[in-house]
Amino acid sequence: MKPLNSATPFAMAAVVVCASIFSVSALAQTPANSAPGSVTVQAGDTLLATPPSISSQLGANSKAAEMFAPVTKANTPKIYTKPVSSGPTEMDLRQLWNELKVNNPQLSSLRESYLSAKATVPQIAAPANPQVGLVWSGMPANSPFALGGANAPSPNNPGGGGISSNNSISVAQPFQFPGKKSLAADIADTNAEALLASSESTYLQLGAQLSTLYYGALSAQKQLQVLKESVMRLEMIKNVAKARYANNAAAYVEFLNAQVAQSAAQADQFNVERQLDVALKNINTLVGRHSREKLVLRGDVRRAINGVPTLIELEDYAETSHPSLKSSALQLDAARKGVDLAKKAYLPDFQVIGSSYTPRGPFSANNGALFYQFELDLIIPLYFFTKEKYGVEQAQRNQAAAEAGNISNRQQIVLAVNTAYAVYEQAKNQAQFLKDRQVPQADAAYKVGLTQYSNNGQGFNDLLTAQTQLRNLEIALAQAESNLMQAQAVLMVSAGKEPF
Repeated sequence: MKPLNSATPFAMAAVVVCASIFSVSALAQTPANSAPGSVTVQAGDTLLATPPSISSQLGANSKAAEMFAPVTKANTPKIYTKPVSSGPTEMDLRQLWNELKVNNPQLSSLRESYLSAKATVPQIAAPANPQVGLVWSGMPANSPFALGGANAPSPNNPGGGGISSNNSISVAQPFQFPGKKSLAADIADTNAEALLASSESTYLQLGAQLSTLYYGALSAQKQLQVLKESVMRLEMIKNVAKARYANNAAAYVEFLNAQVAQSAAQADQFNVERQLDVALKNINTLVGRHSREKLVLRGDVRRAINGVPTLIELEDYAETSHPSLKSSALQLDAARKGVDLAKKAYLPDFQVIGSSYTPRGPFSANNGALFYQFELDLIIPLYFFTKEKYGVEQAQRNQAAAEAGNISNRQQIVLAVNTAYAVYEQAKNQAQFLKDRQVPQADAAYKVGLTQYSNNGQGFNDLLTAQTQLRNLEIALAQAESNLMQAQAVLMVSAGKEPF
């Protein structure tokens, strides 16, 4: 903010107009409890226990179990039509992550897709359906429905039996070569587990977004506190200038400049309050709540800054435990099993047929001989194994693609951890520099300027400049601490960990 120390007559007139508009009484601050969304910072907040993983949450959480029930007209989720709650809900970051895990519609969709994929496994492993056949023959011409009397005596055929009749009931059961179905079911199960690991990776990504919004909201709250303190300091400067003007020891423009600077600080509060309200609405939407619901965030940014593992430890953890790498490893395993299954296509399948024959119609009394027949069919691959050969080639290409994708995914994860760690170190150094050097120096400069102006009336512009610098540096410190926590959360998520 540029100091108002060289005002021209036209500028002084503008200052008077601005002072009449931005008066202190007109810009009185709204109480914190009447704001549509607020953040409460508690230094002594007790953190919750570490929540279980998303895979164990599927079976342990009763609400999740209710969500996994078959979707019907009665239990169709209505996430965006829930009524607005009557009062605010207090949550810290762990509770928000738990709400995200259970209520986020994107995660719910992924979990339903996983359960749908798991439901295909027993279908693939189940034996093929049997075939039941009913055959009758020997019906004379123009008598297609003479089922029971097709070979009965007639005027043209008094003795009967002139036309051969052979009717049967058969049951056919196809079988695949041993090992084909079990291997196909195993591949489907592996793909389902890869889908679950992918949903865990998406959960971490959404959690990183939630953490960014959470610490941004806490930063906005801290900025509001800094701006309120700045308004109080400017009120003190304004009172000193007013008293000195009453004693003919200062110009009236100094009082006006202090009043304009105070009004500018109050106007900045409105912008920060708007940013805070937008952040709270985004958090509500992300955790599956209505955007207009009341929300109070509990937490302390400075208390949350804790030790971070070394880069080597984070890389080792990411390479062994990151859900995205688990998913690509499972996909690679499924691709390798797919090659084995494709090679089994060269092996023949079977079909067993059992038949019962009688010389009478199927719906008439059986007064003739009854005999049985057993048939074993062999389904062999013909046409020079064309389908089988290209099926194996397709499976091998899929395996090669899965291997390359797994290597690429591993490289990207390690690179993301390295990049996030560098950003974290930079944010840490910047926050530490602001906290230890720049903010204390600016505070000392403001106090010296205020003392000097109060005693001898000199250095008004220097006092305003020092106050502005102190306010800007305090806001920069709040933003730097928020950036540090966001970088820490992103670093943990990049390694596949929850940021707690």
